[in-house]
Amino acid sequence: MTTGKRALIVDDSRSARVILSRMLEQHGLAVDTAESAEQALEYLHQQRPDVIFMDHLMPGMDGFQAVQVIKGDPQTATIPLMMYTSQEGELYVSQARALGAIGVLPKTVRPVDVSRVLYQLHLLPDRRQLRSALFAERAAAAKAAAEAAGGAEAAHEGGEGGASPERPGPTARTAPAVEPGDMALTSTGTWTLPAAAISELQGGLRQSVHQLVKDQLAEQRRFMLATFEAFARRMSSEIKEGIAKVPVPPAVEPVVPPPPPVPWWPVVLTALLAALPAVVLGVLYWQAMQAQVGLGRELVAAKAEAAAAAKLAQSAAARAQATIGPSVTTSLAAPPSGPPAGPVAVEYVPYGETPLANARLERLRGLAATLEAQQFRGRIVVETFIGDFCLSGNAGDGFEVADDALPTPKCDLVGNPFEDALSPAQRQSVAFANFAATLGQRTGGAITVETVNAGRRNPVEYPEQGERSTAGEWNAVATQNNRVEFRLVPAG
Repeated sequence: MTTGKRALIVDDSRSARVILSRMLEQHGLAVDTAESAEQALEYLHQQRPDVIFMDHLMPGMDGFQAVQVIKGDPQTATIPLMMYTSQEGELYVSQARALGAIGVLPKTVRPVDVSRVLYQLHLLPDRRQLRSALFAERAAAAKAAAEAAGGAEAAHEGGEGGASPERPGPTARTAPAVEPGDMALTSTGTWTLPAAAISELQGGLRQSVHQLVKDQLAEQRRFMLATFEAFARRMSSEIKEGIAKVPVPPAVEPVVPPPPPVPWWPVVLTALLAALPAVVLGVLYWQAMQAQVGLGRELVAAKAEAAAAAKLAQSAAARAQATIGPSVTTSLAAPPSGPPAGPVAVEYVPYGETPLANARLERLRGLAATLEAQQFRGRIVVETFIGDFCLSGNAGDGFEVADDALPTPKCDLVGNPFEDALSPAQRQSVAFANFAATLGQRTGGAITVETVNAGRRNPVEYPEQGERSTAGEWNAVATQNNRVEFRLVPAG
């Protein structure tokens, strides 16, 4: 018998999905499964199950991240979600409940645990209500039959009272005509139910007793399984403790045989062994000298490379000064009442790269060096903007920039899932964060760095998605929108 309810199991283990599916199907639930959190989110766009069982550790998006996404969507936030995992501890349970899970089950889930969860969520009818309904139906039928019998007897007595003032004996009564389904009057003056009604009552009673016995046997079976599992765990722990307490047998002392006579050849062998270390040490010393000579040569080469790198750094700083200097001078000449009209520098971010890293970090370093030389005081505001690219791929295997010749209507996705999934801390590299912090410390707070996520504001207009437009044209505009702007805000 099915209940009309549906459950979703999200687990990368096929055996775990099969076991839990059988437990839920025994209670009459329709079961759907998903191998990953991403597949479950796609499923929830089309279906709304009555309960979700979510595993914790899965490749890609884990259970915590999936719960956060599901509870953050108003369309799926009300679906009850039960997590199960092999991990233990109150910290994990608290984290799961804080994200919106109604509870946590162990990875080796038991049938009694599944039954308890389904009863708590009211996905299964209460057995006591089923029993009460069966008894109430039979009691109502018996009450109706008794009222019908009482009315017939009263009518019979009323008819006799109108016929004669004297009360006749039982032999003077005449039995009324009994139709199918009515009460029958016996020769002794009592009313009885017909055989069909008695058979119906007996069948209902037999069905109720059969259902009660069946439910009781099921409860006893679950109780015995739980008892046996607890007994097995206790016996396993006791056996392990007993094995650990078994004393280690004492070591048997070997019997030392009498020493054999010493021949002459060990003396010669000992002399050879004594000379061998001197030879080995000589070889090692020669190798160390050769290694030292090689290290000296490498040190000279490294110094030469360092000098060349220093020259390259100086030339790069000069180019940065030539490139950024006019913009910085203009921004410093602006009135202190507000920031300059436009950015002093713009860097474009390729799809899939961290916004505040690589070339954007180098640009910030060059800008900070120029500002320190000009004794600038204020803030460097770094704003990141998001561009929507024409992408190919899927959520499971990932997305990449589509081929330039691909028509834009055939793009698998137009957006930027990489940057949309980044948290504020993930939008900048460790080197960028360290440089921003050390810049404020090095300048005594005169120059500080402020990062702002501008999202999709002020985009360059995208081309129309027609049959003749290509992904190359679209992504050229998306690259301009996927940018980082550097602005200067003088102090005061």
